[in-house]
Amino acid sequence: MRNSLLVFFLLSLLFVTGLQCGESIQAPKPRGYFRIDFPEHAYSNFQPTDCPFSFDVPTYATVVNDTDKLKEKCWMNIEFGGYKGTVYLSYRTVNNDLAQLTDDCRNMAMKHTAKASAIDESQFIDRENHVYGLNYSLKGNAASPVQFWLTDSTNHFLRGSLYFYAVPNADSIAPVLDFVKEDIRRLIESVRWK
Repeated sequence: MRNSLLVFFLLSLLFVTGLQCGESIQAPKPRGYFRIDFPEHAYSNFQPTDCPFSFDVPTYATVVNDTDKLKEKCWMNIEFGGYKGTVYLSYRTVNNDLAQLTDDCRNMAMKHTAKASAIDESQFIDRENHVYGLNYSLKGNAASPVQFWLTDSTNHFLRGSLYFYAVPNADSIAPVLDFVKEDIRRLIESVRWK
């Protein structure tokens, strides 16, 4: 009796486990990210009335005046609303302090070296329109992946920095960053001094 009960138990166990062999085993899925649909790159020229410059801005973005209490005239932000990103623009008149202004920009970019895995610098030169500058592209998990400055070397100085309102995870912001970098490149190339 005892042996027949043991045999019955083992056969029942095999039968139950045999039924589950055809079923798929559920495993945790890897973490994924939402699909992002980007608009076509289209631009309009932005000419602030009281500022001595103009530039092209993407049509999906909004230009707003900077609301910081320490702001100066001609400080503004380009907000990429749906992508939680903003380019902060600050303008200064050059008063024999161009070296100091460029050093300040370099120091601000280098503050991100703690999180950045690399910083690429690229020059921008437009002799025809007297626009010269430097673009910093920060790799890795830096808070500001793009910073730049532009000048005519005598009167005007414009600085920009891109920030996303998200945890600076290079993998997760990479698609949006690549898309926005093209718009920043267009902004830089389209700057004109008045």
